[in-house]
Amino acid sequence: MEMNSSVHLPTIEYEGFTPAESLELRRSGIMVNSLEQMKGWARSNSLWPLTFGLACCAIEMMSTGASHYDLDRFGIIFRASPRQSDVMIVAGTVTKKMAPLLRRLYDQMPEPKWVVSMGSCATAGGPYVRSYSVLKGVDQIVPVDVYIPGCPPSPPALIYGLNKLQERIRLEAAGKKVTV
Repeated sequence: MEMNSSVHLPTIEYEGFTPAESLELRRSGIMVNSLEQMKGWARSNSLWPLTFGLACCAIEMMSTGASHYDLDRFGIIFRASPRQSDVMIVAGTVTKKMAPLLRRLYDQMPEPKWVVSMGSCATAGGPYVRSYSVLKGVDQIVPVDVYIPGCPPSPPALIYGLNKLQERIRLEAAGKKVTV
């Protein structure tokens, strides 16, 4: 396959190769990367969230998966089983009665797994924070990777949060330390 010489290729210098060898690799379309970074790229572009809607945020989560916003174009497909999911989106108010069930579902998810806290109720208790039965944030039960603010957050906010989770997965695969 002959490449057009007018096509400008990005200047990528591969570690351990001479500049001439790097140029040859770019011209032939060969990508050199670590297996961990390839796995991170694949994981970040095929997220399967567990649908765990508890309140009004769940309606926004469902509309994000519907045809207008279409999470499928990002490789995000909702699953109803924790054994087939790698992301838990906690959308809504978590009560103390629901907390053990949420933890059980989290424990049933295979590794690696991530948690997204959607809305002010899941993040900090929301307007019900002074109630005796409401948990003061889902991070008391499971480790949270991405917080999405709002009451309820809009579908673009959920998409932004999921894109940040994808970015975090890719950075962790590259060996970079990521903090919340």
